[in-house]
Amino acid sequence: MSTDTEEPGDGEGMTKIDVRVPTRLVEQIDEAYAERGYTSPSEAIRDALRAWIDPPVRLSEEILEDLAVSREQRERGETRSLEEVAEKYGIDVDGA
Repeated sequence: MSTDTEEPGDGEGMTKIDVRVPTRLVEQIDEAYAERGYTSPSEAIRDALRAWIDPPVRLSEEILEDLAVSREQRERGETRSLEEVAEKYGIDVDGA
C-alpha cells in the first residue's frame, strides 16, 4: 500500500493504494461508472469497497441456518425439482 494521503473537504483522510486489476475489468469500470451515477472510476471503486466491508444486504442467522440445512439436504440427495413441488401444491409454473 502507498502512504500518499490527502485531506478531502469532509475531513476524512484518504490514502492512495496501488492495486493490480485485470485490464478488461478496468475497461468495464471505465465504460460503466458514469452510467451508474459516479463522477469517477475512483468513486465507483470506493463504493464497491465499502459494500465489500459492509454489505448493504445482510442475511439473518435464521436464513444462514436454513441455507446450511439446504446444502446438507442437497448433498444427501434429498432435494425435489421445481416441477415436483409445483405438482404437489397445485401450482402452475409454466403460466407465469
